[in-house]
Amino acid sequence: QVQLVESGGGLVQAGGSLRLSCAASGRTLSSYSTGWFRQVPGKEREFVASISRNSNSTYYADSVKGRFTISRDNAKKTVYLQMNSLKPEDTAVYYCAECRIWPSCKAVGSWGQGTQVTVSS
Repeated sequence: QVQLVESGGGLVQAGGSLRLSCAASGRTLSSYSTGWFRQVPGKEREFVASISRNSNSTYYADSVKGRFTISRDNAKKTVYLQMNSLKPEDTAVYYCAECRIWPSCKAVGSWGQGTQVTVSS
């Protein structure tokens, strides 16, 4: 089905910003809602944010609310995660996935390969 590719990760100092992209090929991105997740070694993958298929409604984990913004460009088949005021605890590998259950994506479809985000002190 849909193939998802994350990009935009990198190294940034605390307080800085980064924008991640989740690009879809094959099935149109708008066929499903999309979620962002993050994971560090030894911990379960954590939900970060989601954006709905129909209404562009958004939903955020408490840990990122007010700092991160998820958006979608249907023409480009891309979902973005704008991350501002980054903290060292945001360091993780970030993944996007098809979100099958709104709003916190308890069931997901295709995953991307992930992109590393490192926030230094």
